[in-house]
Amino acid sequence: MRRRRRLAGIGRSSARPGGPASVGRVTSADDVAGLDDLPFRTEVEVALLLVSPRHRYEGRPADGALPVGADDPDESRDRIELRAGLGIVGDRYFAARAHVHASVTVIGLEGLEAVGHAIGATVDPAATRRNVFLRGADVEALRGEPFSLESVLPGGDGGGALGRAVRFRGYRAANPCAWMDHEVAPGAFRAMRGRGGVRCDPESDGVLTLGPAVLRTARPVALR
Repeated sequence: MRRRRRLAGIGRSSARPGGPASVGRVTSADDVAGLDDLPFRTEVEVALLLVSPRHRYEGRPADGALPVGADDPDESRDRIELRAGLGIVGDRYFAARAHVHASVTVIGLEGLEAVGHAIGATVDPAATRRNVFLRGADVEALRGEPFSLESVLPGGDGGGALGRAVRFRGYRAANPCAWMDHEVAPGAFRAMRGRGGVRCDPESDGVLTLGPAVLRTARPVALR
């Protein structure tokens, strides 16, 4: 049987999933080569990583999403590999000229929780078909901004060490489409406006993994 792994749905009646105690905390930036223009450091959680080799929301929403093929790899990943100017290795938008400046979509889980509260329904984050799901920062503030993400790698002494920073450039908002009403919940299309995430391009190669991470930005993006 194919393994399926999904993040718990979020909505009006669900409890807020617990992340690291430090999520959302802002600390002074470390001296990291090539990140001198990103002085703000926010500790976040990479809660979900989604890589889809093919489109599943095609045609009319009323016809439903294309089914997952028996030979399709699991879309929910523990780690993703990124290539500068190309996107996520294995994703449908990797090296796609039609999606220049939009090869990776980052979204905030807090925004999806607000959507769930607004429509009174449980929201499955994976149904939004975004790629990187963060907790602990105002992701919508990354539009038009440079930023980087570094996963915290587990250490042998129970601590952790930062991996290699992946630098991104945020571009336009990832506006919701009519599919959201059909695949997420009725009313999600309207409720996700301004909360649908940010279309980005990676500007350096690297790897992101599930778990704690450090978000570096040019401006403060901590949640209030």
